[in-house]
Amino acid sequence: MCGTDGCLIKGFSVPFATPENDTRDTFTTINLDHGDPTMYELYWSKIGNKCDITFNGDNSLSYFANGKSLCWFLESKLEEQIKRLHNVVGSAIVDDHYIVVGTVSSQLMQAALYALSPTYQLEPISVVSATPFYSAYPEVMDFVRSGLHKWAGDARTFKKNGSYIEFITSPNNPDGVIREPVVNGDQGKLIYDLAYYWPQYIVITSPANHDVMLFTIFKCTGHAGSRIGWALVKDKEVARKMTKFMEISTIGVSKEAQLRAAKILEVICNSCLDPKMENFFEYSKSLMINRWNRLRQVVMANDLFVLQKYPLQYCLFRKDFYESHPAFAWLIYKGGEEEDCEKLLKEHKIHTRSGSRFGSDSRNVRISMLSRDEDFNIFLKRLMAIQGPTNGN
Repeated sequence: MCGTDGCLIKGFSVPFATPENDTRDTFTTINLDHGDPTMYELYWSKIGNKCDITFNGDNSLSYFANGKSLCWFLESKLEEQIKRLHNVVGSAIVDDHYIVVGTVSSQLMQAALYALSPTYQLEPISVVSATPFYSAYPEVMDFVRSGLHKWAGDARTFKKNGSYIEFITSPNNPDGVIREPVVNGDQGKLIYDLAYYWPQYIVITSPANHDVMLFTIFKCTGHAGSRIGWALVKDKEVARKMTKFMEISTIGVSKEAQLRAAKILEVICNSCLDPKMENFFEYSKSLMINRWNRLRQVVMANDLFVLQKYPLQYCLFRKDFYESHPAFAWLIYKGGEEEDCEKLLKEHKIHTRSGSRFGSDSRNVRISMLSRDEDFNIFLKRLMAIQGPTNGN
């Protein structure tokens, strides 16, 4: 139940910040630019030692991990738990895919680009994504300056002449919308970035089943510091080339990180199946619903901004109808086309990411919904305090 004084989530009171309980220095900026998933700390602190793992001195000496896997540095325990997780949640088809492990999806994204880029072309292959696209796509490609591929911008305005690669981020980062390919070309290669395709953020309507799919543990469980991601790849040659990229760039992935990730995935799978445990995804979904309801209340009362709306759909995992509650809020300022929403919020000590970095305009900003309760409460208070021509000035 939610009201102006706060909300209750499974016994936890989460009030709005008030002058009495806002203990932060008034000059401290609340940083909601990065998707740092600190909101999960309470759940994992209650789990206690269920995720503990011990390493002996003679562990992890060899480069090699799994003799049966095409990805030779993939730990078999992690492979097992990745398959189990997707089967429990219903988020992806895994049986006919190869698994390639990497240092989160950013490294796997580069590996997929390497694997899918033709080596026989005189010009780099064009890489596109529909706006608003994930801000890291152009940043990574402009930084790497590969001779194999180049950033070509918005997929909606791309003129297809020959081969291309399209990123489909679904649910989309920054606006949380489910995406499909935009460019309709015969020579296109698709990479599905499904980092947020988990039931606390999105309605699981069907298991994803694409040629190349990217996932990461921290978007799922909150363990950003563990730096583990994986790709599900149908084509053996593409998986082999992605593995080769990982071999050349880092000679594999930390075994310790993989085994910790495997343990974490084991625990959340157990939480979904063991009635004695608190279901991780149910807990996380309740928290996201709570935060989105409170944010929408503030936006409606403030009347300066607009939020993305999401349809009611049937979720296969939760066996009921729900709306999506994405990890980021795509906030649109109602001012004129030249208004800078990022600058406006920064004046109120709220740090966000401008829509211009996502190929959109400066009226839009991306706001992380994954911060600690204290930061989120203060954010709502400061957002409510913003005045403009439509609500009083």
